[in-house]
Amino acid sequence: MIQVSETTIWQALDGINDPEMPISLVDMGLIYDISVGKSGVVEIQLTFTSIGCPGMDMILEDIREAVESIPGVTDVAIEVVWSPPWTKEKLSDRGRMLLKAVGLSV
Repeated sequence: MIQVSETTIWQALDGINDPEMPISLVDMGLIYDISVGKSGVVEIQLTFTSIGCPGMDMILEDIREAVESIPGVTDVAIEVVWSPPWTKEKLSDRGRMLLKAVGLSV
């Protein structure tokens, strides 16, 4: 069995952009935790910018598709959490730079 690393999962998630913003889910600070079990089960905790996020289903589908495509992943368990709530302080430095480049105030 292929052992999957958390780094590989983070890299896959960094390739998924928020559908409303020109930056990745990782740079948005939406991914709170990742764990990889020895059997290849990946558990991901994430949040959204709001409870009514219109891209929620699309983001969950994109996450599942990206992570399931990694060799050694046997299942993906995604938990949406609301605590702590997302704030703009969770943006990465790269995320802030990208948002400022498109004219958004952060």
